[in-house]
Amino acid sequence: MSLPSRVQLIDVGPRDGLQNEKQPVPAAVKIELVHRLQAAGLKEIEVTSFVSPKWVPQMADNAEVMAGIQRQSGVRYSVLTPNLQGFEAARKTQPDEIVVFGAASEAFSLKNINCSIAESIERFAPVVQAALAAGIAVRGAMSCTVGCPYEGDVAPERVAYLAGLMKQIGVQRVDVADTIGAGTPLKVQKAIEATQQHFAVDHICGHFHDTYGQALSNTLAALQMGVWNFQSSVAGLGGCPYAKGATGNVATEEVIYMLHGMGIETGIDLDKLIDAGAFISDFLGRKTQSRVATAILNKRAG
Repeated sequence: MSLPSRVQLIDVGPRDGLQNEKQPVPAAVKIELVHRLQAAGLKEIEVTSFVSPKWVPQMADNAEVMAGIQRQSGVRYSVLTPNLQGFEAARKTQPDEIVVFGAASEAFSLKNINCSIAESIERFAPVVQAALAAGIAVRGAMSCTVGCPYEGDVAPERVAYLAGLMKQIGVQRVDVADTIGAGTPLKVQKAIEATQQHFAVDHICGHFHDTYGQALSNTLAALQMGVWNFQSSVAGLGGCPYAKGATGNVATEEVIYMLHGMGIETGIDLDKLIDAGAFISDFLGRKTQSRVATAILNKRAG
């Protein structure tokens, strides 16, 4: 079996992990989390989103957070931008990459952003072009690539359709995301195969939720196809809003533990990463969602 010798992770904890928190998380705490993540060796961090504070009040401090980060050379800081207004605000903070999004499910697209898949991509086209013109990289998040809370299973052909639309508007790399965490290895591999009709494997990122405990299995399935870029969330921050009580994002600590156990390099210090997760978990007043972190913290405590 040929597997990548090195994997790079995008930690989405500061953005995707915190965006639905009900209690306010001060900008200083978010900044400290980013600092701890980069100190642990993360080279890609999804920091915040430039959306209306009316819809996502937790991200209202986006500019403050971006301004407060002490940037490290070699680290890519990305932000989510849903429209041109959001992009213009984001551009002032000098992100390395912006993220646009689309769903492989028509029902999901219609229910969540009130437009078809094609219409959603058409809205993003000027955002992508503006970013590229400004020298900012563009990533496309493809949600519901294996399952939808409204449609059920999503056919690989729908994933290929979405990937093709993103390629047409200039998106440089894409996330194959199992938004509700219902995917299994074969379904994930078929979604990746469909994406490869338009994007090379080096430009594909895996984003797997652990709702049904399949995230690590799906990560391994993607590794077997040569995927070497994955998204995860420190301490398992962030839930799945479509499955009540679900853990949602796979914990970065668990992905790292598996990869290191397979002899795959990541450049990440697991102990420092666990400390970063403990920092934000303590602030939120809850235990980490990472079983690996829990086991190691218990071992430390004797």
